[in-house]
This record gives sequence, structure tokens and C-alpha cells, in this order.
Amino acid sequence: MSLSIHHVTATALTRGLQTLSALLDKADAHARAAGSDPDAFVQARLYEDMLPLAGQIQRASDAARGAMARLGGVTAPSMADDETTLAQLRDRVARTLDYVRGVPAEAFEGAETREVVFAAGPLTLGFSGLDYLLEFALPNFQFHVVTAYDILRHHGVPLGKRDYLNLGAERVRTA
Repeated sequence: MSLSIHHVTATALTRGLQTLSALLDKADAHARAAGSDPDAFVQARLYEDMLPLAGQIQRASDAARGAMARLGGVTAPSMADDETTLAQLRDRVARTLDYVRGVPAEAFEGAETREVVFAAGPLTLGFSGLDYLLEFALPNFQFHVVTAYDILRHHGVPLGKRDYLNLGAERVRTA
């Protein structure tokens, strides 16, 4: 059985984006149950020199769209980093998920060896497509997903490992 780079990319990004959506839903429900403003989480941080929740969601979205575009040889839709509410962050995640699901597998033909070169701050990075996926795109995306989780957990949202893994009912087996 062969495993396509499109399948690996789209599956990992879809799972992470679905996790972000579920985390944001849980944060919203937690705040409402506590009688507090859910949108207070948007600017919450782990530490003062780190990006807030909004920045983590925005970077995860950017990473997902960038991976699909670079590996698929297509243009990603632009998204402004102007979200100020949990609802706007959930919408951004949903739009990113729609984009990831919309890039056809055929666009990934030859992606394993496609040269991927891009600016990362003051650096210019270059990879083969497969190395880009495994060494940069997926680790970068997951960093921002787990940091969003950590921010919400740090600020009192009752989250656990199962929330991060976001295992659906279809995965649960009974004895």
C-alpha cells in the first residue's frame, strides 16, 4: 500500500484544525458557564513575550494554508490577522479547513521532490517537498495547535489529553 504526500498532509492538517475548532468551542462553553466573557481568551498568553491565542490560531492557519499551497503548487487564500472574538477565530479555522479539504490530490503530483523555498523571518529556507512537510510544515503547525491548547488550559479551560487528541466517537471501541 502506498501512502501519498497529499493524504498525509491533508489528514494531519484536518485533524489539527478540527482540534482547534473543538478547543475554541470548549473555551466558549467554559466561559459562558462561568459567567465570563469568552472573548477574553483571544488575547490570553502563556507568557508576555509569546503570541496570544489569536496569534497562535492565525499562525496555525497560515501554516496549514502554506503547506497545502507550497506542496500543491497552488495559491493559498489570504487572510487578515484581525480576529478579535472567539467566533471570528472559529470562522478562520473553518475557512482554513475548507481550503485544506479543497486542494485536490492531483495538485500534489511530484510534491515529494518539489523544491520548496520560502522566507522565514530573516532566513530563506529550502527543502524538498517531503523534507519540508516532515521537518518544517507539520512541526510548525503542531507547535501552534498545542500552544493554543496550552493557553486555554493555563487560563482555566478544563482540557485534557483527549481534547487535544480530539478522538471522535468512531474511534471508540467497546469490549
